[in-house]
Amino acid sequence: MMTHDPFSMDISRHIWATRYRAADEADIGASWQRVAQAIAQAEAGGQAAWTARFRALLDGFRFLPGGRILAGAGAGHRVTLFNCFVMGTIADDLEHIFEALKEGALTMQHGGGVGYDFSTLRPAGTVAEATGTIASGPVSFMHIWDAMCATMLSTGARRGAMMATLRCDHPDIETFVDAKRDPAVLRHFNLSVLVSDAFMAAVAADRDWPLTFPGLADARSVKARGLWQRILRAAYDTAEPGVLFVDTINRDNTLANMEHLTATNPCGEIPLPPYGACDLGSLNLTAFVTAPFAPDARLDLAALADAAALAARFLDDVIDVSRFPLPAQAQEARRKRRIGLGVTGLADALVLLGLRYDSDAARQLAAQAMRTVRDAAYRASVALAQEKGAFPAFDRDAFLGSGFASRLPGDIRDAIAAHGIRNSHLLAIAPAGTISLLANNLSSGIEPIFSAEAERRVLEADGRYRTHRVVDYACQRWRQLDRGLSPAFVEAQQIDPLAHLHMQAALQPLVDNAISKTINVAADIPFERFEALYRQAHASGLKGCTVFRPNPVTGAILSEPASERVQCCGIEREAD
Repeated sequence: MMTHDPFSMDISRHIWATRYRAADEADIGASWQRVAQAIAQAEAGGQAAWTARFRALLDGFRFLPGGRILAGAGAGHRVTLFNCFVMGTIADDLEHIFEALKEGALTMQHGGGVGYDFSTLRPAGTVAEATGTIASGPVSFMHIWDAMCATMLSTGARRGAMMATLRCDHPDIETFVDAKRDPAVLRHFNLSVLVSDAFMAAVAADRDWPLTFPGLADARSVKARGLWQRILRAAYDTAEPGVLFVDTINRDNTLANMEHLTATNPCGEIPLPPYGACDLGSLNLTAFVTAPFAPDARLDLAALADAAALAARFLDDVIDVSRFPLPAQAQEARRKRRIGLGVTGLADALVLLGLRYDSDAARQLAAQAMRTVRDAAYRASVALAQEKGAFPAFDRDAFLGSGFASRLPGDIRDAIAAHGIRNSHLLAIAPAGTISLLANNLSSGIEPIFSAEAERRVLEADGRYRTHRVVDYACQRWRQLDRGLSPAFVEAQQIDPLAHLHMQAALQPLVDNAISKTINVAADIPFERFEALYRQAHASGLKGCTVFRPNPVTGAILSEPASERVQCCGIEREAD
């Protein structure tokens, strides 16, 4: 029974009432109870005890499961609890292309976003051997997907979300890169180029770069540096495409022996194999700060570790209670049991601790927190393997030989060798946009605070946007002390772009999936400095990079008026 109102902002209550509240729930405590009880059904015994533990984890916004879990668990609807999927490989013939389109539509019908690698489709202008017809190319088929997405989810408070990737050596890469220069097209897609280490080396050496496709004898070449500049000019002008460093992704993958990853969920924090799914949740770091703003303020790492261990079990249980739109998705999830536990509210927690986001101390604290979550989650997964069995696809030697597992502490590696592990992957840092807004406007994921006050657009059930004036969570807390503005407070636009990148780089070695992070830059940033950020991201071992510069196509992130623009996976979406 709730004894106080946990909402300090009307917009947070509104988000709960319109997106996450079941019909008979009087307060969010009832929502937490519903979710906890539904997830505990995966436990073979002691379900009442697990319900109580999961409820305590959710209470006070300590742990924020992904939006599909909050909305769907125990609600009686035939929906998936997974926010997003990467779909199956698209075979290069019309029958399989439209089968893939159908699978995407069925997945969206259940509330899941989708990611696709379109690199398997032959380039425009080539002849299809079986029919003698001229191929129209991957981008032309993306328009069909975009229309499907708009039709499937044209109303309601959840926008359709899709990610499209294309290899940097595909002959249609230039068309792909420039596709969203037209502000009217592909609005339901995020685009990312799969950038290889070989391409980055060719850029550095100013070499020619061959554009090839399997089975095509003719290959044309472009200047690698010219293509790289074209990719980043489009990103500079339109905020897309992003880049995914595909070799870094695969080199680090704990399942590199059985998977080659070429696509991600729509926000980029989970690289996934065909039919892979996102099972996400975020620990609210502000909930683990003791004595906020005081000289002895600290992050309670022991409490964070306990919560991370329980959250890992919670997300593992989600796999067993969720529906899946397609049988192949259920099979993939149950064979590998991927989950993505992350953190949110980092920037606000730093303010509570008196640390500026762009300081070395802040990066060290963030890494310490993420290392605590990593180790607790991995130890919990080993314990779950002892209790319930390792994930079915587990191969001990290959797993321990992977890039990520080689960095684990020795005791965890020894435990995995002895007992196996329940989950192939355990960690991801999601945008956590709407669930952080639910939790009284926390800073999202590991993003810096956008501003002390801002206008937030919220998508209503009728498909229209409503604009709310919001105050950042840490600023709310500080103002209660009547002291003006905290000296640790810093807004995103006041932070050097390299400090954004350095925060992501500090955490990526500790995350087995990936990190969704947007580097905000000013509209007047020189292109040369903008381009250098991407090179630095690759050199720093990041798995992807997204730099957002305000531009005429997408506007600004939070202060944009309630217009008809639709930007896939914008900050008003649920965590993916």
